[in-house]
Amino acid sequence: MEFVRAKSAGFCMGVSLALHKLDNIIDRKSISGDIYILGSIIHNPQVVQEYADKGIISADSPEEIPSGSIVVIRAHGITKQVQKTLSQRGIHVIDATCPKVKDACLLIEKNTADDRVLLLFGEEFHPEVKCLLSYAAGKTVVFNSFEKCKACDFDPSLKYCLAAQTTQDKHIFDEISRDLLKRKGLNLVVLHTICNATKTRQDEATTIADDTDFVIVAGGYNSSNTRRLAQVIEAHGTKALHIETAADLPLDELRKFKKIGLTAGASTPKKIVDEIQRTLESL
Repeated sequence: MEFVRAKSAGFCMGVSLALHKLDNIIDRKSISGDIYILGSIIHNPQVVQEYADKGIISADSPEEIPSGSIVVIRAHGITKQVQKTLSQRGIHVIDATCPKVKDACLLIEKNTADDRVLLLFGEEFHPEVKCLLSYAAGKTVVFNSFEKCKACDFDPSLKYCLAAQTTQDKHIFDEISRDLLKRKGLNLVVLHTICNATKTRQDEATTIADDTDFVIVAGGYNSSNTRRLAQVIEAHGTKALHIETAADLPLDELRKFKKIGLTAGASTPKKIVDEIQRTLESL
């Protein structure tokens, strides 16, 4: 059996920065009080558990975080309203939002200030999408596919602004923007908010798909960018399997393939990817 591993597999810049900030707070503990995360610092259950073992507390809602505590904002960001509420309650807020997400927020804020309606390509209930929407000055519309965008009714008397969740498929976003820009009389500004690291991973995944019989995609089952990698590979015509750890590998099935690829989402630790690689190579 031959084996190919994606060079980009593993943590992206935004994830690395978020975890680095959290590690520094744990090491220095220069601020008194318990350390909280509102939601998951990143979408990887194994990493979240490691921090829980270090005493980091995950809260599902801002009301669970007591005054005087430290809260680290996850890589996906939180809404403007929640961040303001936390600060007003005397909670020490440390912002570990991915810089690419923060840039997208500010771009949306700037371009909707003139009452443009935000058209957002993303997953409606994803924490990053909720964060992005909170920066829009007016109305918003969320859709998760080209087909759903085409089905939207556009009022020619309104102005629109198109953006995307930073981990969305750039090829689909480009298809959406081309279609909307062709519409006669539609006043539209297109914002390019998809992270370059996302595009690099997706392009590399399709290259590996062309060269292999089967691709393993490693990452948290709650990770949207990992799920999307698997979708991109399968849309390219190669079977893909999304797993979290080496323990999830279907070894008997994998022995049937001559050449297997391995890639990973942006929130997957290198040690998990390494363990999967060792297991595959042992076959």
